[in-house]
Amino acid sequence: MADAAYEPRMKADYRQRIRKTLKEKFSYSNEMQIPKLDKIVVNMGIGEAVADSKKTQSAMKDLAAITGQKPLPTKARNSIAAFKLREGMVIGAKVTLRKDRMYEFLDRLITVALPRVRDFRGLKPTSFDGRGNYALGLKEHLVFPEINYDEIDQVWGMDVIVCTTAKTDEEARALLKEFQFPFNT
Repeated sequence: MADAAYEPRMKADYRQRIRKTLKEKFSYSNEMQIPKLDKIVVNMGIGEAVADSKKTQSAMKDLAAITGQKPLPTKARNSIAAFKLREGMVIGAKVTLRKDRMYEFLDRLITVALPRVRDFRGLKPTSFDGRGNYALGLKEHLVFPEINYDEIDQVWGMDVIVCTTAKTDEEARALLKEFQFPFNT
């Protein structure tokens, strides 16, 4: 970011309101105990496109538009003849977001993308991994406003993993609820 005074809305909300709320709720003795967002990993599997490199490039371009960061191609670890897959072939793309980009992406995910999901009834509150990380899947990447529907050749699904510094799922759930995650209860 060129402007040094600019701060994402979610980051400012975390610093001003969420930290105080969590400190009161869990009665932390130290400021460093308060859980915070560590990173967000966005993963897009493009396994069907192993034969066509144009589709791979298209998916990586879409992921870059959604996250604002260049994706890293993920490659097959071993060959599977039934899927016509060879070791080293690109079968996906991933992006790890940190700091301001992470908060910007989270803001767009919660306020714009999730409400645009068809038949959305809220996020499952059980998708925590036991260590304070939350994973959710989207069936189509078209819910993001950065994607132009007319230029899409294929619809891709994607996984979003929100990593926190929380030690337990309860702490992480409280943190994400304060960030206005739409959990269905």
